[in-house]
Amino acid sequence: MKLKSFLHAAAFMCWLSLGANAQMANLVAYKPSQQELLASFAKAAALDTVLRNVVSNNDISPVWHSGGNSFWYRKNMPERTWQFVYVDAMTGTSKTAFDHQLLATALTRATGKTQTPGRLNLMEMFFNDNGNAVTLKADGKWYKVNLADYQYQQATDTTYLRHNIRRPLQNKRSRWAGFRTPRKSPDGKQEISIKDGNLIVKNLADQTETALTSDGTTARPYGEATWSPDGKTIVAYLIDPKKTKQVHHILSSVTGTTRGELKSQDYVQPGDEFTSYQPYVFEVASKKQTKVATDVIDFFGAPVINWRDKDNRYYTFEKVDRGHQRFRVVEVDVATGKTRNIIDEKTKTFIYENRIYTRYLPKTNEIVWTSEQNGWQHLYLVNSLTGKQQQITKGNWVVREVDSVDIVKRQIWFRASGVNANEDPYFIHYYRIGFDGKGMIDLTPEKGNHSLTFSPDRRFYIDTYSQVNVPPVIELRKTADGKKIKELERVDAERYLKKGIKLPEVFVAKGRDGVTDIWGVICFPTNMDKDKTYPIIENIYAGPQDSFVPKNFMPNSEMQNIAELGFIVVQIDGMGTANRSKAFHDVCWKNLADAGFPDRILWMKAMAKKYPNADIDRVGLYGTSAGGQNAAGALLFHPEFYKAGVAACGCHDNRVDKQWWNEQWMGFPVGDHYAKQSNVTNAHNLLGNLLLIVGEADTNVPPESTYRMADALIKANKDFEILSIPGMGHSDGGTYGRRKKKDFFVKHLLLVDPPSRNNSNSQTK
Repeated sequence: MKLKSFLHAAAFMCWLSLGANAQMANLVAYKPSQQELLASFAKAAALDTVLRNVVSNNDISPVWHSGGNSFWYRKNMPERTWQFVYVDAMTGTSKTAFDHQLLATALTRATGKTQTPGRLNLMEMFFNDNGNAVTLKADGKWYKVNLADYQYQQATDTTYLRHNIRRPLQNKRSRWAGFRTPRKSPDGKQEISIKDGNLIVKNLADQTETALTSDGTTARPYGEATWSPDGKTIVAYLIDPKKTKQVHHILSSVTGTTRGELKSQDYVQPGDEFTSYQPYVFEVASKKQTKVATDVIDFFGAPVINWRDKDNRYYTFEKVDRGHQRFRVVEVDVATGKTRNIIDEKTKTFIYENRIYTRYLPKTNEIVWTSEQNGWQHLYLVNSLTGKQQQITKGNWVVREVDSVDIVKRQIWFRASGVNANEDPYFIHYYRIGFDGKGMIDLTPEKGNHSLTFSPDRRFYIDTYSQVNVPPVIELRKTADGKKIKELERVDAERYLKKGIKLPEVFVAKGRDGVTDIWGVICFPTNMDKDKTYPIIENIYAGPQDSFVPKNFMPNSEMQNIAELGFIVVQIDGMGTANRSKAFHDVCWKNLADAGFPDRILWMKAMAKKYPNADIDRVGLYGTSAGGQNAAGALLFHPEFYKAGVAACGCHDNRVDKQWWNEQWMGFPVGDHYAKQSNVTNAHNLLGNLLLIVGEADTNVPPESTYRMADALIKANKDFEILSIPGMGHSDGGTYGRRKKKDFFVKHLLLVDPPSRNNSNSQTK
């Protein structure tokens, strides 16, 4: 009770120091009647329907023709119809691909089925070089149509290249996903096998077998063997297997049985043991076995191997030490087993291993690598013979992802954010730069968050960019110099506003250091009364693996849906999340309970000063997964500010959640800081109103994480609500859970009873 009294007193003093925003402005708290509340629920439910009636083309799916000089796409038109557009990329001209009425008439005759001009279902279609004839598939058959007279004939030659450029530019490989190599030698004459835990090489001509090891056992076998390119050497590992422990859940409502069904899965938690791998090299001809002079690999499994070009004496592998504070590229001399570190990066906090990019260029003995060693994620070129590093990109901005590397032109194509000082530092732009760090070109110069796709031969690209409250613009550009060829689509925001759609607003305030900008968005009720105040609800997800405030055009969202009930709903990226500086990110290190709350609270206080309709004394929040952990944690660690929270499938104790995610941020070994920051061990501090939501079949965050939280709250004699949904996995509770979330905030922040659904006349959702 002493803690509670102290916190209430602190909250009162804070209220006084803020000048009691609402009272100073002579505003009154919004408290709807039941009739007004029902109308708000109806308005929120109608948002999707209203949005569907706005004609827009927020993206396109171009289909390029075989020569790469032209493409077509489908364009949305009024009354949910569409038309097809043909674009000549060489000239920058576009036109309606054909007369839709005449083509519909022709296809009606051809198929015997009525075709509607504005709803032609044509997914497989290509034009000739001049665009005056089209070959298409309708009702399961191919036809060629002359667009001069719309005469048609069945097509027999349907060979064409259809390129959907929404595929990624380059598949991103995981360096620790394991690998599968052929058991046969490169010349096909020998084969690797494992017998009784030992490494055997079989001569396929006479079936004779040669044992390369004798100390392997079924309990500690050799394995993960791979050949050198010349077939003279085998790299293999003496493996110390560790059985992965399991977690369990029960499906309570299985059709056809009166018994619950137990489900179990392998699940590694922080601190659990990993299988370890001691590398060896074997000279096949002499049967010489050499132990590699390196630490045992006890994290992520056997690594991918990269051999020197035309020199099979050396190979490299990558190693991340458990705890994520050291990353190495290690070179092995197979003749001696000696090693040297080509790259050896260490940090006092963490290395975000999922963001490390490496591309090996064996012909030039180089490695393209990304690192945050200077405080920002940047590109480096490493000489793999000397270890010398050359920084390619520089500045107070972040390389977000490498799309491709052109080893002939010695250029890197990548995405970055924060280069342009006059815009949101999270906006993604696409760039090209030389290995020498010169000639950097912004392929996406316009202000906004960009998504770029190339033509099959990469001579052209389509750039789609928008902002959270600015509809997308879609442009065709030339790859060589980034020059704009043609604007393909643009929608005026007024088209949405005329339909009564309220677009979000961007807001920026200083963080805890008084210097760093913290970015977020605000969703206001459409019919906000200027003389009333509205509770604030934060949509929170503070997972350090990324940033989460939306940057693309967002004409509708769950946030706006909730706002329509009489709330001001916000989303913020506080310190400890990714895609800013290393220092910004490091706040999360062994400190997940922080969740950027000092920045979030300051941001909302600054927002309330600018927008006096925001009631800073009535603040709630909701989140899912790590956001569920954050939502509950807010009530435990900051009860003076947050009054109500909905926490769905939260990882309320980082020791219960998955190893790879939690050790990345909370470190290894598992120390006292895990317990000190746990929602479970701090459950007795609950002062506000809390709703826990959990799916009983969650395979991402074990359901017991939420149940342990509930157990701790019960033992502390705390009032709370819990919603367990049978059969549901990792989720915010689905349609039912989202409805209960709205009702919870209506009750605890608006202080009115939510409408009852237990009657046939209820229209609320």
